[in-house]
Amino acid sequence: MASRTFLSRSKLPVKLFAGNNVFARSYAITSSTPYPPRTALAKPYQKPTTRPLKASTYATSTDKTAELEAFAEINGSADIPAESVPSSRVLQASVGRESAVTEDVSKPLPTTFESVTDSNGFTDWSRSYQGLGAQPFPKESIDVLMAPIDPLDIEVKPEGLIYLPEIKYRRVLNKAFGPGGWGLAPRSETNVGPKIVSREYALICLGRLVAVARGEQEYFDPSGIATAVEASKSNALMRCCKDLGVASELWDPRFIREFKAKHCVEVFAEHATTKKKKKLWRRKDTAKFDYPWKE
Repeated sequence: MASRTFLSRSKLPVKLFAGNNVFARSYAITSSTPYPPRTALAKPYQKPTTRPLKASTYATSTDKTAELEAFAEINGSADIPAESVPSSRVLQASVGRESAVTEDVSKPLPTTFESVTDSNGFTDWSRSYQGLGAQPFPKESIDVLMAPIDPLDIEVKPEGLIYLPEIKYRRVLNKAFGPGGWGLAPRSETNVGPKIVSREYALICLGRLVAVARGEQEYFDPSGIATAVEASKSNALMRCCKDLGVASELWDPRFIREFKAKHCVEVFAEHATTKKKKKLWRRKDTAKFDYPWKE
């Protein structure tokens, strides 16, 4: 039987016997420490626990300019970005000036809404609140504004939201005050965002401010911004008419449930291209969905 002698740490020669043949091999003595000694690892990276604080931490005075200068000095930047939308306490254009614009808070608020006129003597409706809440409108106008809404005028969107077309609001106002007896006055610039357009309007009826609301409308392509601006005006009109009681039922949850149960139906529809199915709402007296969704 073959015999084998294995390497020992204290002996160099090792003989291997296989039958009648002898094989001699030489090996170097291994060290008692087969691996080199470990070295101390470098200190791991530690995230700094301190960070630049806000300007308000270093500036305790009410001087906004001093706060901004302290913030710039701490963070290593002398450039202070301007506000995209100026706040009510607007800073002066030059950062290096010693003081900021201050407001006279000791002046009491007006007890009545007075008219604000321009240089030509006309009311500036972008700032004026003339006639707000002064007195009720004539009873004839009130009856028209507060009249119950006709169910035939109400429409429903596929997602189930009921609404009154904006032209119906204009017809109610024309009937209550007459054409030319009311109007929408813009109170802000048009705000055009990446996907939405908005602007604030004031509803003026018979020379009196009635309500102020901001209209908004989404758009998907820059070429549709003009249409979205016009749609935001109609959206502001609808919101202003809530203060006059026009179509107030549309914000009543009980009326919404009863109207949808009586005049609307929820159906399954399939998309013509994607073949996706989902539930959609429509009036019972309208035609079935045809394209791109089909019942």
